[in-house]
Amino acid sequence: MESALKKLLPGGKFVGVSRIRSNQMAAIRGHGNKTTERRMRLALVRAGISGWVINARQIPGKPDFLFADSRLVVFVDGCFWHGCLKCGHVPRKRSKFWAAKMVRNRQRDCNVDFSLTKLGYHVLRFWEHELAIDIRNCVERISRVQINQSRPSPPRRRGNHVGESAGSR
Repeated sequence: MESALKKLLPGGKFVGVSRIRSNQMAAIRGHGNKTTERRMRLALVRAGISGWVINARQIPGKPDFLFADSRLVVFVDGCFWHGCLKCGHVPRKRSKFWAAKMVRNRQRDCNVDFSLTKLGYHVLRFWEHELAIDIRNCVERISRVQINQSRPSPPRRRGNHVGESAGSR
């Protein structure tokens, strides 16, 4: 846990948390979630989209999906952990801590997006609820970006200098 978040807890620790609840929270992992990454992976396979790597560690933010050929990264964000304004919520217990954690997660997401964009990647983020509502739309967006990113750049015209014609070189 980050030191900034620890400061929001008495003594820097969760107190009064049952062993059962502590174990439940400790069991939550940031990848391999059945309702998000696995659901997206299955949808990509069904749509015939391939060429992706899961949780690419060499890329900032360790994206859920990396399409290296088209320089596309995809994140599937959990509505609770990333503070979705539509369906996320802040728990009543230790709400100050949880609100700060969600703000920090969103800040980290923005920083990661900025870093990846600077490196020449196209970044797509989907909310967990988007997959539940219309996963086909999510897959279509990925496909459109892949197609657009993999198109070759138009040939550069020569002789665009002032007073020069294309055939004067």
